[in-house]
Amino acid sequence: MTATHPPFPDIKSLWQDTASPRPALGPLSGGHRFDVAIIGGGYTGLSTARYLARRGLSPVVLEASRIGWGASGRNGGVVSGKFRLSFSDIAARYGLETARRMHDLGIEAIDHVGELVNEYGITAADYRPTGSLRCAHNQISLKGLKKEVEWLRGSLGDHACKILSPAEMQAETGSRDFVGGMLNTHGGIIHPLNFVFGLAAGLKAEGVSVHEETPVTAIRRDRDGVVLETPAGNVTAGQVVMATNSYSDLTPATSAVRKSIIPFRSAMVATEPLIGKAGEGLLSQGRSYTETRRMMRWFRKAGDRLMYGGRGAFGKTDSEAAFAALHKAMVRQFPELASVAVTHRWSGLVAMTMDSIPHLGRLDDRVVYAMGYNGTGVALASNMGRYVAAVVAGEKPDLGLLTSESLKPVPFYPIREPAVRLVAGWYQFLDAIGR
Repeated sequence: MTATHPPFPDIKSLWQDTASPRPALGPLSGGHRFDVAIIGGGYTGLSTARYLARRGLSPVVLEASRIGWGASGRNGGVVSGKFRLSFSDIAARYGLETARRMHDLGIEAIDHVGELVNEYGITAADYRPTGSLRCAHNQISLKGLKKEVEWLRGSLGDHACKILSPAEMQAETGSRDFVGGMLNTHGGIIHPLNFVFGLAAGLKAEGVSVHEETPVTAIRRDRDGVVLETPAGNVTAGQVVMATNSYSDLTPATSAVRKSIIPFRSAMVATEPLIGKAGEGLLSQGRSYTETRRMMRWFRKAGDRLMYGGRGAFGKTDSEAAFAALHKAMVRQFPELASVAVTHRWSGLVAMTMDSIPHLGRLDDRVVYAMGYNGTGVALASNMGRYVAAVVAGEKPDLGLLTSESLKPVPFYPIREPAVRLVAGWYQFLDAIGR
């Protein structure tokens, strides 16, 4: 029988099958007191604990299942500092200085991943700062990429991007489908589960309390602060950080932020090792690659395998139809893979927000939240902790739209799933007709 409440068993994925030994982290039992209790043991929660401890505060991380069970252990392992809104769009809506702050924050987040890998010696994360390549599927998209490169250079002085020709695209990707592309030397790829294991192990070595299989079932205020109830114990803390992202509906304890997130399922497939097989030479530079279609597909190498992923897998569980559609798209993109076996298929939830921006803020004088990474959480969430710690300490960091705009509830929340399906269907139609 499938459990209906956490802790949940690990999901089978390529990352689970290639993971390094996980740190030994037991559940919480008995009564404890800490300065700050953090709900969620992903990138945001662990990073927050790191920076709170550096401020001399005592944090505890409470993970409902096991470290890496949620998005931090299921994602595609793409290290990116971009947002769903382009920097030029941000400048047009909110001003150039806001766009500059957001751009700087993205670069800082990417650099921070390398710092964490080096400081904690997370060699198993296999971080490769190889950059990313956006692959234009038609001339309209290519025109947009050219305009973006020009704007980044002229307005922000960022010369890390350049346009590739169709021949250069074919030489690197192995596909003839693209009319050009935009190479961005910022960012790279990583083994996301080993990265989060390394963070947890590093914190444990520093004496930070991290507990797995410890769902927070209720939160109540008392004269000493906030009391968090768990199945085998409780924590009294001065403040609480909610860092549950797409998985904010697992228990009633995080209901205050649940209706501000739209969980959008992202699915992935991975091939058998390609050494000596057709397709071995695909994606020769080892970057991350994304299409410019609205219903984005992305692909990368993971060791000797090729991973192919995309959004549009609806519902609360894995979808056979979504996996079949991914495989079909992968073979259309790379015909060499038609006879290559797919060995892994899995999915996870992306936390979408109403304004397409992550958010950090306060619910009240005791509760801080940080979430809504819209599919680019590896770098952004790992970096967010330093600013969450600042907010907990009473500071007001300037993170552009991340802090100037509050996390907004989703209108008509009960009908969000059919609404998402409707929008996604419209996007698929536009992609199909080349708009």
